[in-house]
Amino acid sequence: MTANDIPQLGAPIVLVHGLCGYDRVTAFGRPLKDYFPGIRPQLEASGNRVLMPRLSCTRGVAARAGELKRYLLANVPNGPVHLIGHSMGGLDARYMISQLGMADRVRTLTTVGTPHRGSPFADWGMKRFAGLLAPFFQFLGLSTQAFFDLTSAACARFNAAVRDVPGVRYFSVAGVCDGPLLGSGWRVPHEIVRRAEGANDGVVSVASATWGEHTDVWDGDHLNLVNWPNREARKRGMWDSLAPDYGRIIRRIAAFE
Repeated sequence: MTANDIPQLGAPIVLVHGLCGYDRVTAFGRPLKDYFPGIRPQLEASGNRVLMPRLSCTRGVAARAGELKRYLLANVPNGPVHLIGHSMGGLDARYMISQLGMADRVRTLTTVGTPHRGSPFADWGMKRFAGLLAPFFQFLGLSTQAFFDLTSAACARFNAAVRDVPGVRYFSVAGVCDGPLLGSGWRVPHEIVRRAEGANDGVVSVASATWGEHTDVWDGDHLNLVNWPNREARKRGMWDSLAPDYGRIIRRIAAFE
């Protein structure tokens, strides 16, 4: 898919990063790494305005949603936006839309690898390591709320309170990583999630990531979904950029301009 195949939307596209994420890393005024590598330039090449807020790394969903709202009000003071949220960023966006009075500012939300129903890996990790991590994070002045917010119990409470808003169109992308696509770093969390919920991207199951009126299922791990390359699969000649898949997202949401 080329830039010519991607519609130019009237509303800006906002890419929302997940836990421990960022917008762009720079050094000496030069960009080194995007959280969504290759995606922003492809969408901009077709004339779209693309924004990437930087939210707190480990604060909870409610706090990050407030940061997202403030960013949008400062950078898009008028008119609607289309949101694409990766992982926890999808929960931040849902909370902002439903709880912070931003429903009339959002036309569509597409969540990518978002643990709408929590992650068994988060459950496993919090049971074993919460007591060890808390003093370390406190020493660094960092919050640990995000890790609690991604557990299954927390997401069940979240879903009971944070309802989808009529008038906003919700879509999602889930990932499946298995076989030669499954890198060594993902094997332990993948197996934990597989035993509990089946097919998954290494940390989030397809069942948990499924949300809204349509769900795409892509091959790749949790970071592949935002176009971080799968190095092991690339060595086998099996990896290709997923940036074109974002073009298909834009083609879908163009109908709601």
